[in-house]
Amino acid sequence: MSFSLRDLLLQDVPAVARLELELFPTDAWPLEMFLDEVSQTETRRYLVAEIEGRMVGYAGVMCVAATADIQTIGVLPGYEGQGIGTAMLNELLAEARHRGATEVLLEVRADNPRAQKLYTLTGFEHIHTRRKYYRNGVDAWVMRLIL
Repeated sequence: MSFSLRDLLLQDVPAVARLELELFPTDAWPLEMFLDEVSQTETRRYLVAEIEGRMVGYAGVMCVAATADIQTIGVLPGYEGQGIGTAMLNELLAEARHRGATEVLLEVRADNPRAQKLYTLTGFEHIHTRRKYYRNGVDAWVMRLIL
């Protein structure tokens, strides 16, 4: 099944917020946060992944000076393992390079080995652990990629 990536548009935000609740019920960003993020185009870029017009994933990056931060990546469970997350991550890394970033940071749940593997295979290294970072007490791994 093939997918396409495109920039997230303002009118996509309600659908992304619904996906966020489905994917990350404990730590979901509120709709207002997505609206704020999408409006800051000078420092941020958000993408959606679609299959046959259906949104199946989304991702975003923030770039400030030489540091980029992967804000979020989510893919619906039925569509994992098809390269969608990898494609979105690669697009965000290309955006970070284009904006002049020399390093990229992210936080990933310590109990999410699938995402950790994606980031490790892309070259990210686990540099720190934030204890009880998430609302339900799960630790966050801080990971970094030098561009």
